[in-house]
Amino acid sequence: MGRNVNDIIAALPADRRARIEKRGQELINEHETLEDIRKSLGLTQDDLASELNINQQNVSKLEKRSDLKLSTLRGYIESMGGELDIIASFPDRQPVSLNRIGQGQE
Repeated sequence: MGRNVNDIIAALPADRRARIEKRGQELINEHETLEDIRKSLGLTQDDLASELNINQQNVSKLEKRSDLKLSTLRGYIESMGGELDIIASFPDRQPVSLNRIGQGQE
């Protein structure tokens, strides 16, 4: 009888299993939607609508959009108590944090 993936992973050294689990979680987190984040925080669309001073239908539309202004995304994240960090990665240098992108004019 063949082995399943769980058997194969169980046979790996503990440090390798830990690295695989960590990378798997990173990949899952990369694809989390705004809706998923909101729900994981126990917030409703009505909660965010109130915080953003918009109606619930607009929160729903915002969560479905694939292209957002950074200022809109920053406001959405901040309304949930988070902070938006934008990091630019380059092959031959350290990552660069773009702290002021989407914050508007000062």
